[in-house]
Amino acid sequence: MTAATHSTLFPQVPETADAVLDGLDPEQREVALALTGPVCVLAGAGTGKTRALTHRIAYGVRSGRLQPASVLAVTFTNRAAGEMRGRLRQLGAGGVQARTFHSAALRQLQFFWPKAVGGELPRLLERKIQLVADAAARCRIRLDRNELRDVTAEIEWAKVTQTVPADYPAVVAKALRDAPRDPAEIGQIYALYEQLKRDRSVIDFEDVLLLTVGILQDRHDIADQIRSQYQHFVVDEYQDVSPLQQRLLDLWLGERDNLCVVGDASQTIYSFTGATPDHLLNFRARHPGATVVKLVRDYRSTPQVVHLANGLLSQARGRAAEHRLELISQRDRGPEPVYTEYADEPTEAEGTARRVRDLIAAGVPAGEIAVLYRINAQSEVYEQALADAGVPYQLRGAERFFERQEVREAGIALRGAARAGGNDSLLDDAEDLPAQVRAVLSTKGWNSRPPAGSGAVRDRWESLAALVRLAEDFARARPGATLSDLVAELDERAAAQHAPTVQGVTLASLHAAKGLEWDAVFLVGLTEGMLPITYAKTDEQIEEERRLLYVGVTRARTHLTLSWALSRSPGGRASRRPSRFLKGLRPGSGSLGTVASGGSGSFERGTTVRRVPRGPVLCRVCGVTLTEAGAMKLLRCEDCPSDMDEGLYERLRDWRSEQARELGQPAYCVFTDKTLMAIAERVPATDGELSVISGVGTRKLHRFGVDVLAICAGEEGGAGADED
Repeated sequence: MTAATHSTLFPQVPETADAVLDGLDPEQREVALALTGPVCVLAGAGTGKTRALTHRIAYGVRSGRLQPASVLAVTFTNRAAGEMRGRLRQLGAGGVQARTFHSAALRQLQFFWPKAVGGELPRLLERKIQLVADAAARCRIRLDRNELRDVTAEIEWAKVTQTVPADYPAVVAKALRDAPRDPAEIGQIYALYEQLKRDRSVIDFEDVLLLTVGILQDRHDIADQIRSQYQHFVVDEYQDVSPLQQRLLDLWLGERDNLCVVGDASQTIYSFTGATPDHLLNFRARHPGATVVKLVRDYRSTPQVVHLANGLLSQARGRAAEHRLELISQRDRGPEPVYTEYADEPTEAEGTARRVRDLIAAGVPAGEIAVLYRINAQSEVYEQALADAGVPYQLRGAERFFERQEVREAGIALRGAARAGGNDSLLDDAEDLPAQVRAVLSTKGWNSRPPAGSGAVRDRWESLAALVRLAEDFARARPGATLSDLVAELDERAAAQHAPTVQGVTLASLHAAKGLEWDAVFLVGLTEGMLPITYAKTDEQIEEERRLLYVGVTRARTHLTLSWALSRSPGGRASRRPSRFLKGLRPGSGSLGTVASGGSGSFERGTTVRRVPRGPVLCRVCGVTLTEAGAMKLLRCEDCPSDMDEGLYERLRDWRSEQARELGQPAYCVFTDKTLMAIAERVPATDGELSVISGVGTRKLHRFGVDVLAICAGEEGGAGADED
């Protein structure tokens, strides 16, 4: 038996408890049947751990061995919790609580605060960075924007590791942790930050866990009340549990052992936030009689991708590596991974965009393609390259689907049409449910032909198109369903955050890609200093960087491309080296015994775009060497004073909006904001002066040059878009 990777969007609810077990492989079935005592599931990437977990809960509920209200399933993201709720609902176990640690704790805190403390719960602080800035100012410590962000993250780490301000310097020294500033200064800021919170009657997200722990420790009556409510606990992604979360879990459990945990030490990539795999690795020591099940059948990735993932982990060292799982692909053979070396980063981005465009032309949906990088600062060059190639994309980390304005507006319109029923003339010619939905959404700007490119216009269309696709799937799964039935389904999905997929190539950091998967994945910027990142110094830090690459590799179902650039800028010295993690894996990189037999896959050298050679790019204001793509485009540091002509910039923006409307493309496909800023700062008067501005290029110079130069000269432009 196999576990399907892609199931129908609207599966029928299993008729019996035994039917819940249908389709599970032997190991997943073993998990589902282990309903009592401590259970530890070691689940490799793509092995169907969420499937095993949800079927275990559903089987227990449907067989009568678990009461839905007695089960609390916790995970780490709202998306994962929403997916779990959606799957449980499809399996007929909709009454089970599936929440994040913070959501579950906040709910308990809000309920028990009046009884335990009295009065109203203090206001929850959405963002702590301003309060940290105030604390630093009172300590007479000056922090720039980046330092402020780092110190805020350091305070968060201290709180989840249960480190108080007075102990912070000593704990940092013992942990060999690189603090962003003098630990004594951070400890001082941390202490005053806590004082300011008390003075202003606010709490932060870490306090939600800390206060819940405090109440459960001090008030045994409240602890007993919660334990009488929840008797069975399930924890997903257990390798990411922090000491504070583990303490809360212990208090929820009390003396009981009805706990099922699922995790993979090889996917521990959040240690900087306080996560540690020790709780997973020590589970059997803490629970000697635990049932342990290993899931190693990989249903996600082809044998070629799995072979690379296994080879990558076989080089790992440390305790987590000792517990690595050897994955076994259950899929047919696919293409070999492609390794590509480029001369510089812009060429790497352009080459990646071409390959993405070719995949889309070959039939791979844009929403099934991802470009993953180590840090978010790498995204801009890929955004530009994809925009220039006419490829739609979406940045990972946008607002949830059902919270988007266009989706909320569409829901209101569909609800109104459902109430009107046959009295709505808009639906007169609609023969079936999908046609009714298309008719209603046409009033919100949807039509069958998508706008070119990406950006806000395309994002809105994709959201509405996702609703149309969902209606089509719903009608196939539920013949005879009405518009009111669909509205009810949307309401349930919104409550469960079970969103349909929006089309568009995903741009995301490797950290943000955790828990996701695509048909095609491009892992870019794989050089020493970037992966592993330059500030990873200790053996443990280096191994976490390796695990980060492992997570990236295992996101791919079929197509996998790994690339790097030998220099940052065109014409720069080719001094970079491919990541050490690729040694023995990529062709021609040498063998590491049985690791990968000298590497498998194909090696290519990316085509270099002919450019004018140039040396380091210097800031025209302060003279320092520029490294960030945006700063290089402006020829100045982001923080250096700008001499931009504001009036010219606004005229250029108005012109760009008009061009975008005429072309049916998002505005950034004409010129990005940074390019317009560069033009407004340098006010070019000739083709030559305009062409050297980064982001213009030969094609856009030919297409828009006349207009731009006319606007810079104080004239009106408007004909250039028709010349191409």
